[in-house]
Amino acid sequence: MTEVIRERLSKTRELMAEKQLDGFLVLIEENRRYLSGFTGEDHQFDESAGALLITADAQVLATDSRFELQALQEALLYETVIYRNALAKELAAIVDRFHVRRLGFESVRVSVHQHANFQKELDCKGVELIPSETLVEILRQVKSDEEIERTRAALSLAEDVFRHVAKSLKPGMSEKSVAWAMEMGMRRAGADGLSFPVIVAAGPNSALPHAIPSDREIQAREPILFDWGAKLNGYCSDTTRTVIIGTPDDTFLRVHRTVLEAQQKAIAAIKAGVSSKAVDGLARDHINQNGYEGKFGHGLGHGTGLAVHEAPRLSPLKDSLLESGMIVTVEPGIYLPEWGGVRIENQVVVRPEGPMSLNGLSTGYSIDAL
Repeated sequence: MTEVIRERLSKTRELMAEKQLDGFLVLIEENRRYLSGFTGEDHQFDESAGALLITADAQVLATDSRFELQALQEALLYETVIYRNALAKELAAIVDRFHVRRLGFESVRVSVHQHANFQKELDCKGVELIPSETLVEILRQVKSDEEIERTRAALSLAEDVFRHVAKSLKPGMSEKSVAWAMEMGMRRAGADGLSFPVIVAAGPNSALPHAIPSDREIQAREPILFDWGAKLNGYCSDTTRTVIIGTPDDTFLRVHRTVLEAQQKAIAAIKAGVSSKAVDGLARDHINQNGYEGKFGHGLGHGTGLAVHEAPRLSPLKDSLLESGMIVTVEPGIYLPEWGGVRIENQVVVRPEGPMSLNGLSTGYSIDAL
């Protein structure tokens, strides 16, 4: 892992040089882990787990005493500094020691309050704070073979749990109880945690793309939408399936078929050099042409990695060229108020020659065929 971190640091420094930064402050948890190996967790707007300061020829991990041993064990390429007061005061001392004058920082992570504190401590050192969005995220978009295999392992764990839970489904079970069974199953199977809270939505609730599981009881012959993911060794899986108990009606069959065909068309088009917006358009056009215009409101997909939502986006709103090694979700859906919805989601690796799906789970609706 040490050599991997060295390579990531080298690429980060190249981007810093392009932006004429002589220092870069890292506070985003996933970026911190990506560049150091340090797995300390924190909460939004709480920098207590640690910050990285990277210069042209040095790297420092500043953290508090709770994480001292962990930092020394995990961030082997970093000098570890334990701060006793506020991070802003420790940061001022570190940047002064390394003669940093243009300090890049992750503006999407730093709050107004944090920025004011940093500015107060750094002004007297002659340091200019430079907002620097997505500098590390650009690197994280393209995954190594090891990162792809970690994602596949997380996905395999999550799919095995779903097979077990789905085959136990019976009318009268609540959405909440099924979601809890999914969460327990993933944790018992060895997941570090969940990629995001499990979604189980049945009947009309499945028309809500990000429904919250409720006490509503699942009924036979209605769509049951599952969206779930496990985090394993830091990497996230993300899958959606829509199944049914009993015999589906014509509406379910038509909607499910349309969504599956849209997904298949989009996946088939994925390869290095292809427009992300064009891939989204293939799925969206198929859904529109089959009479469901306006019933697929969200983007087709997103990248996954250390975070469950990363660049790139498969969306009509933002275009980018897909690169070999990216992992993207492909998750078209159709949502009909008062009836329900169907979404099917796979994780796909971009390759020069075409797509490589990481899923082993059937995309069908039959529980018996899982």
